[in-house]
Amino acid sequence: MTWKHPSSPVAKKFKVMRSTKKIIGTVFWDSHGVLLFETLQPGETINAARYCQTLDKLMEAIYRKRPGQLTNGVILQHDNATPHTARVTQGWLEKYGWEILPPPLHSPDLAPSDYHLFGPLKRELAGKRFDDDEELVDHVRKWLQNLDGSFYQEGIYSMVRHWQKCVDRLGCYVEK
Repeated sequence: MTWKHPSSPVAKKFKVMRSTKKIIGTVFWDSHGVLLFETLQPGETINAARYCQTLDKLMEAIYRKRPGQLTNGVILQHDNATPHTARVTQGWLEKYGWEILPPPLHSPDLAPSDYHLFGPLKRELAGKRFDDDEELVDHVRKWLQNLDGSFYQEGIYSMVRHWQKCVDRLGCYVEK
């Protein structure tokens, strides 16, 4: 019920439409290409236990795709989301001796995926329609695999430039 003046126009009722479904995907990559790409089932969320399962899969992918890399050590960059900072996750990282690359102080998230991968992916998907989730995931997987190796190398090496810009601006990082 609403309060209104007798001469006020009749309120319009809008039809509520369901929002577009979202698919949560995780991608780990290095300067040579994608190491692991996986998606969550509808309704599934990422918690510390689920993230540790993903790290298990990442370790297996590194073992298969980058022989010897595990013995050289792994430096992982992720943000400070709860699943990443949880005690369970920290224990997993400590157990396997993986390091976390700390971001510059007082900075926003400066992950290469944010400034190098997601923009081109959005442009790739713009205007496309998919019949189902599997078709979309398959399209993204093929797109990631078909990127030139120099694309990934450029993304990792540009991290230095992005971080330096942030440091030079005393943490006031703006990408333009």
